[in-house]
Amino acid sequence: MTRRIDDYALIGDLQTAALVGRDGSIDWLCLPRFDSAACFAALLGDEDDGHWRIAPQGSTTCASRRYLDDSLVLETLWETRTGTVKVTDFMPQRDRAPDVVRIVEGVRGRVEMSAVLRLRFDYGSIVPWVRRSEGHRVAVAGPDAVWLRSEPQVKTWGQQYATCSSFTVTAGERVAFVLTWHPSHERRPALVDPFESLEHSLADWREWAGRCAYRGPYRDTVIRSLITLKALTYAPTGGIVAAPTTSLPEEIGGVRNWDYRACWLRDSSLTLGALLAAGYADEAAAWRDWLLRAVAGDPADLQIMYGPAGERRLPETALPWLRGYADSAPVRIGNAAVEQFQLDVYGEVMDTLHLAREAGIPAERHAWNLQLSLLGFLESHWREPDEGLWEVRGPRRHFTHSKVMAWVAADRAVRTLEADPSLPGEPGRWRALRDEIHAEVCDRAYDPGRNTFTQSYGSAELDAATLLIPRVGFLPPDDPRVVGTVDAVRAGLTHRGLLRRYSPDSGAVDGLPGREGAFLVCSFWLADALRMTGRPAEARELFERLAALTNDVGLLAEEYDPVARRQLGNFPQAFSHIGLVGTALALAGDETAG
Repeated sequence: MTRRIDDYALIGDLQTAALVGRDGSIDWLCLPRFDSAACFAALLGDEDDGHWRIAPQGSTTCASRRYLDDSLVLETLWETRTGTVKVTDFMPQRDRAPDVVRIVEGVRGRVEMSAVLRLRFDYGSIVPWVRRSEGHRVAVAGPDAVWLRSEPQVKTWGQQYATCSSFTVTAGERVAFVLTWHPSHERRPALVDPFESLEHSLADWREWAGRCAYRGPYRDTVIRSLITLKALTYAPTGGIVAAPTTSLPEEIGGVRNWDYRACWLRDSSLTLGALLAAGYADEAAAWRDWLLRAVAGDPADLQIMYGPAGERRLPETALPWLRGYADSAPVRIGNAAVEQFQLDVYGEVMDTLHLAREAGIPAERHAWNLQLSLLGFLESHWREPDEGLWEVRGPRRHFTHSKVMAWVAADRAVRTLEADPSLPGEPGRWRALRDEIHAEVCDRAYDPGRNTFTQSYGSAELDAATLLIPRVGFLPPDDPRVVGTVDAVRAGLTHRGLLRRYSPDSGAVDGLPGREGAFLVCSFWLADALRMTGRPAEARELFERLAALTNDVGLLAEEYDPVARRQLGNFPQAFSHIGLVGTALALAGDETAG
């Protein structure tokens, strides 16, 4: 049986992450980075594609699980006929090598435990050679080496290309397993003490969570989302991946399966705003610095996404040996959308750097010259059609949101020059550009008969991205065209109380067969738009409905199927958690102001 996407919890070390199921199985882990090849890929296939399960013998599902305090340390509780046991899973922030630590502790009675480790490198395609060394199990294949040890040692044997263990724990007894990866041509890294690592990990997360400046309503939900965003951060560079997974489907059995283990520019301003509002200036500065490094170069070559360290080459490839989550094929690695022209990213970059400057993050000397270069390119190309923020694989169009974000780019340039006239630039030139874009959008993207902005010029389609028009300042919230757009989008795209990003029958627009679930961040945008247009009670009601969709450990995927009542898409999704934090903080601000 395929496990539900929301049956998983996340552990990670700020360079990669693993998904742990309710059955005690780690079914997804890429080593050593988020975008490395997976050594556990059962999530996208079956157990033969790699997993690591620790559970009481004969048990299938845990009794409960939780994160310890405000941390990324997962505790899973098992109740059996003979006793109670808990398993604590975490990945300590690494010194050099990545480690996965799993500590089994008896709580009551006597419990027989079993463990099965089935390593499969390169997304399940390579069975490693396993041997014993210094009392440990060592698995090697090509560039990868993994060591497994237990403290104390337990009975271990090989069976059907897996490493199996059995042992018994009584109340107060602890058995720790440590899995360590390193390049196979290097010597084994220094061993970590699993019990000391647990204390250090809890202390690290408590210190980080304690820096959160938010003390308002929904704090537990907000801090869990912030911890998730931190967990999706690639610490060496400050980049934040959209999700730690690839190819979790937007429709069960469908082909809308994409690799999200990269950093999208369009997430940048919303991410920065959420981090700054919650008091995390260091993380915001690191994200800003990653952005500057990633986009440096010819503005014509600006991409919509980059690798965690700013890599540009993200070629898309299908893995035919994996059947896909719930038979949703193909499984893809890389993302061909990296080659698309998406006009909105210029606005997002300009907005992010403007926000950072306003927040007092020290400006880099070269940042403004880079922005001027981007503006020069935009000035010559904003009239062109593009693939838009939804990365459609159909024909290019004049997407309304793309043009609005081109306006944002010019507007933020004007604001920056007004705030600091010592900077080089031509404010009159950018004002003229801003006014020209604004006039065209209001003329060509607005449908006066229905009193709404549409998805693209001349289109009758609606688009949830138009809800961002008041948020970015293109029009004030009380403008009748804004109110009309909010009402039209809400009426036309709502599906059982949640919002789709555009019509489910838009195959001609996105160039793909099938449908998808409700897009969670769009529902948060609707809550924001309702609040801004004077309907705070409706905004709060929608937010609370959305917050209730988090799984038992507070995580959200990209989408939600309100009919099947299950999460869809890559998981956990940064964009969804960014939306949750932003809306929660906005609603709390209204309460404070009131």
